[in-house]
Amino acid sequence: MRQLLRWVLVAGWILALVGPVAAQGGRTVYVLTVDGAITATVNDYIARGIRLAEQDRADAVVIRLNTPGGDLNSTTKIMEQLENARVPVIVYVWPRGGMAASAGTLILLAAHGAAMAPRTTIGAAHPVTLPGAEETVSPEMMEKVINVVVQHAALFAQRRGEAAVEWAERAIRESATAGPEEALEMGVIDLIAADMDELLQGFDGRTVTLGDGMTVTFHTADAAIREIPLSPIERLLQVLINPNVAFILLTIGVQAILIELASPGGWVAGFIGVLCLALAAYAMGVLPFNWLGLVLLGAAIVLFILDIKAPTHGALTVAGTATFIAGALILFNAPLSPYGQISLPLVIAVGILTALFFAFVVAKALQAQKPRSVTGREGLVGRTAVARSRLDPEGWVLVAGELWRAVSEEGTVEEGEEVEVVRVEGFRLLVRRRDQ
Repeated sequence: MRQLLRWVLVAGWILALVGPVAAQGGRTVYVLTVDGAITATVNDYIARGIRLAEQDRADAVVIRLNTPGGDLNSTTKIMEQLENARVPVIVYVWPRGGMAASAGTLILLAAHGAAMAPRTTIGAAHPVTLPGAEETVSPEMMEKVINVVVQHAALFAQRRGEAAVEWAERAIRESATAGPEEALEMGVIDLIAADMDELLQGFDGRTVTLGDGMTVTFHTADAAIREIPLSPIERLLQVLINPNVAFILLTIGVQAILIELASPGGWVAGFIGVLCLALAAYAMGVLPFNWLGLVLLGAAIVLFILDIKAPTHGALTVAGTATFIAGALILFNAPLSPYGQISLPLVIAVGILTALFFAFVVAKALQAQKPRSVTGREGLVGRTAVARSRLDPEGWVLVAGELWRAVSEEGTVEEGEEVEVVRVEGFRLLVRRRDQ
């Protein structure tokens, strides 16, 4: 009887632990956090989060969004993913003081549910023409791009009413913005939430229609939250999408390659150089950059090398430093870029350090290539000497106008024969016949 009672207590304890989960019906909400520019990496991250939520049959996916904008191509792919998701997606502009500007606004409009934290901002979704694009994109072509973006955004905003559609067009054409209260009044968002608990409570019981026409009701109250962070690779790729990081990688890569060329035979410098240049190439494939800046950086490096090979009392080094700084500032100078601006103090510091690097490393490499003058006893090695007495095996030889005690390494050397100095041991020379 006592054994039976013990098993009943164990079973009751297990049911007490499992009971709340069963009562919730296994409610789970996946939470993704996007804090920064919208890039291809963010697109992959959101795709991975939605895929995991679909596999686990989660009740919803929440994307906490804080972004100044980003790549239009990646944005449209994210909108396509939200439209085809088999799990409802909520975009939550967060934290307080954050924003979902430009590309972030389009992503918010494509979500099944939208919310904003207090003192956040959305809007300003007008496509930005980057420097240098005026020569390649005509006003007519730019107008076509804007019309396509307006129509694309309107298709998603229709589920939120005519006021939301009109505001979305103004946000794209006129860079209109809105705070939480105004966005809620126009129907652009569904609610204002101060934190995740308030967000999940506010959406609980609401009904939305997914892209395939299926109607889904949110069951988010008291749901278990599962955070899906960026993977290490995704985090690294996001860090690379920064003008300052790309500039430093480019500079280190070039310097490491030159070290490898100046002192061939190793592999560490060459490996570091190739790796840094590859990472810089990835970053520049995403970041808007100016080709003139890249040309000026290359010209600066040429000036540094010329000043070492043909010394001009530092004139070319000064010119190279100025050219290097100007090229770096021109390289990433897109106004209002969502990826940020390059730091002027960083550029000046790196320019000066690069000039000092070339003045030191390249000079050392050239000095190493020159034949070293050998003096003293070491200078006797390889010299021809004349035996002044018979070496059997020891005797005297005349070399460089001086008499030295010498020892023959092989056989006897007769007086008057020529020998070659092999090495010096103390005050004796080890010699051998010239014909050997």
